[in-house]
Amino acid sequence: MKGKKRAVGVAALLLAACLALIFLTGGGGGQEESIQAVMRDAVLHEDNHVALLGMEVNPSVVSGLTVTGLLLLVAALIRIFAIPRFRYVPGRFQLVVEELVSFFRNLAKSNSPHRNGFLGAYIFGAGVYIFFGTLFELFGVQAMTTHGASIALPAPLSDINAAIAMGFLSYFVILSGGLTSNGLRGVGKTLKDFSLPISMSFRLFGALLSGLLVTELVYYSLALSFVLPVIVAVLFTLLHALIQTYVLTMLTSVFYGEVTEPHAPKSPKKAATAAAK
Repeated sequence: MKGKKRAVGVAALLLAACLALIFLTGGGGGQEESIQAVMRDAVLHEDNHVALLGMEVNPSVVSGLTVTGLLLLVAALIRIFAIPRFRYVPGRFQLVVEELVSFFRNLAKSNSPHRNGFLGAYIFGAGVYIFFGTLFELFGVQAMTTHGASIALPAPLSDINAAIAMGFLSYFVILSGGLTSNGLRGVGKTLKDFSLPISMSFRLFGALLSGLLVTELVYYSLALSFVLPVIVAVLFTLLHALIQTYVLTMLTSVFYGEVTEPHAPKSPKKAATAAAK
């Protein structure tokens, strides 16, 4: 009991010392650039570029490659070391993996009962990438810009280019499902919703960017820049990760189910009536 009280006292003393140092130094480091410049760079990434293989790229490119590499590594480790040890009575880790896979598989089956094998695999991959890619910004991974400044890598999909790529990839998956199921008729049904990739892209981009901009505004304000940014960043990031994962996978599965629904042939009576006309 005494040890716990001592630990709490030491933690409180360290926190008070940190706050005192922040106030004494004036906290002027965040006022070097205007809020307009901060917001503009968060959207367009015109200034803070990072070097990658001799090229200047947006920080979100490095974030995307990092998240993709980590997910592939984790998937390989699970497949090699965990899945062969799965049992009929699942343990905790096996239960989590099975529930995650079952969620996306059932989502695909409920919205596309006729053709859902590839759909389940795609929305699982897309959902996992959106969720963990959004959470990636919470870790504050640092990178050096081409100007020598240090920045935290953002979420991959907070870049408009990455969001557009995800939206169009989902649209092409829907288009391929319509083509393989109903041929040109399925393609025609998909092309009718020509605004679908645009709406999916900007919905995803706008939701993720809004959390980033709100956090930047909170950090920029000196009165709000203590403790509150941590709470705001965590809540906004978790909320957007869950909502956008569900929204994009749900929209993809629903539209995929619509274009892959088998075309009902005309009955002989209706066909004879149409021929008589």
